[in-house]
Amino acid sequence: MSKTAKSILGGMTVLSIVGIVSKVIGALHRIPLAWLIGDTGMGIYQLVFPTYNMLLAISSAGLPVAISRMVSYSLAQDDPRNAKRILRIAMSFLTALGFISMMLMIVFSPQLAVRSQDARTQMGFVAIAPALLLVCTMSALRGFMQGQQNMVPTAISQFIEQVAKVFIALPLAYFGSRISMAHAVAGVLLGTSIAEGLALLFMFIVYLKNKKEFAQIPQNPEQPLEGSGSILKRLIVFSIPVTISACIVPLSAFIDSGLLLGRLILSGIEPTEATALYGRYSGYVLTIINVPSAIAAAISMSLVPSISAAIARSDGPFMRKQSALGLRLSFTVGMPCTVALFVISQRVLSLMFNIAPENLAKTGNMLSLSAITIVLFTVVQSTSGILQGLKKQWIPMYTLLAGVVVKIFLNYTLIAMPNINIYGASIASITCYTISMLPNLFFVHKYTGLKVQIVDIFLKPALASALMGLLLYGLSRWLPEGRLWTILIVLIGIVSYAVFALLTGALKKSDLAPFLRRGKKQEA
Repeated sequence: MSKTAKSILGGMTVLSIVGIVSKVIGALHRIPLAWLIGDTGMGIYQLVFPTYNMLLAISSAGLPVAISRMVSYSLAQDDPRNAKRILRIAMSFLTALGFISMMLMIVFSPQLAVRSQDARTQMGFVAIAPALLLVCTMSALRGFMQGQQNMVPTAISQFIEQVAKVFIALPLAYFGSRISMAHAVAGVLLGTSIAEGLALLFMFIVYLKNKKEFAQIPQNPEQPLEGSGSILKRLIVFSIPVTISACIVPLSAFIDSGLLLGRLILSGIEPTEATALYGRYSGYVLTIINVPSAIAAAISMSLVPSISAAIARSDGPFMRKQSALGLRLSFTVGMPCTVALFVISQRVLSLMFNIAPENLAKTGNMLSLSAITIVLFTVVQSTSGILQGLKKQWIPMYTLLAGVVVKIFLNYTLIAMPNINIYGASIASITCYTISMLPNLFFVHKYTGLKVQIVDIFLKPALASALMGLLLYGLSRWLPEGRLWTILIVLIGIVSYAVFALLTGALKKSDLAPFLRRGKKQEA
């Protein structure tokens, strides 16, 4: 197992497909949710999530990456004994952190509600608090599986989360809405906690089934048994910069949740409309933008253990090959998503949400502008994964921090301007990820020795995306409005991009190897 050089393609393929499906389910679940709680309810719902995401990032974001890297490194050295000790210690530590985070959110829910400027959020903070404990414990198991370069359990558990939210959170929202808007939002968030519990149960079952196979991995007798204190120290040292990096964006969203509403009102927008506008931006636009982010996360998660294992084997050529592949794929999948959403933003919004006609144009403009962040974020994620695998985890932390500082400043400045208002949030995000991306690319080149091929990595995906964009623009002008027509346009866009990508060389036949191997296995 440790001798085999596994490509990121297999794990990335599984994570990407299931991740996108999960994100789409999560986005589609917003359609009946928006019908149940409306723009105002969506605004209240989105006021809770930044705080939850920030606490979740603080308590669990860095350690799974650390577990993944440390486990893959140990297995590459034929040392499953220490890999198992890493899981045991990490799970204890993460469970304790999750419990503390849960209690903090429950105890300080009144103060959090005051800070959000809407007292109706208090019940929501309490309802989603148990998810902090559940996700922290589950993230240890996910990191352990990812360290074995087995991405399937993580992908399926993400799918379970989203499906459970649909079948549990929506009924709870309905019954809550019969009492008050605050109870409806709390019902949705309680459904999230229950969904995380089901996903954790699945991961634990997979772990138990995997124990026998893991026990058969041969142990190198020359590898010493590492002490618990040493393992915990390594976990913490590696996870601190990754955790800080993961906290930066949620912290920015946390600040935005208390900043954007006030700045919108200062720009001259009436408070009720400002809450609804914030709800459309955070509940609709960002929901759609986050769907392709599943691919970015898949690339990053697959890169860390793959590059870490290559380092353990002192396999420089394979490390550079994987780094180049990760960069190329980040542009190849991020760029068409940006172009497509830029061109057909209003159609996608009409397909997924029931937005009033008078609000559709402005929401569509927000989505078109925000779509630019997709390709930037995808590249930031892939370069961060490469640097983390190379034990240079402090670099993406500093670059992202610099970007977010500028983002907060721009949000504060631009959103209060009457002629910019909510568009300032999109401009700030574009600036943030550009500032983070450029130095990340430089340091990847510096520490891998990789010669960046601009034509293969950037220009070919740009050409294929531009051709697809022209086709989508023509179809959106010629075909009538309607959900079925929009679905047809989206499908044509996917197929046409695949064709253009193959013709231009943006997508290579070797990239399709995981699909071809699966097809041959099924035929056999």
